[in-house]
Amino acid sequence: MTPEAFDKACLALPGATLSIQWGDDHVFKVGGKMFAVRGEGVTLGGGISFKASDVAFEVLTETGRASPAPYLARAKWLHFADLADLDAGEVSDWVKTAHGLIAAKLTKKVKAELGLA
Repeated sequence: MTPEAFDKACLALPGATLSIQWGDDHVFKVGGKMFAVRGEGVTLGGGISFKASDVAFEVLTETGRASPAPYLARAKWLHFADLADLDAGEVSDWVKTAHGLIAAKLTKKVKAELGLA
């Protein structure tokens, strides 16, 4: 998957926004809360991280496909070091799930403002 395709998949989700943080990292948010990050700089060094379900976190880390994300492992975030090695459809599904997990925790008011209610 290309960095551009990753950005496009994230921004296609309802209420998703992009901010550049921690140098050059692309941080994707819904309702002001992060659901995915694409590293450009020191923080992720070209990899991606995103929120995962409990099951996906266990399966992908135990099989060695992903590692727990630095600083966010306790919140069940995954890290993939090389975006180019990943299937675009699979990543799009993971990002959609990440978005849904974070959006589900937003207040009713924020969900309504974003058209997620």
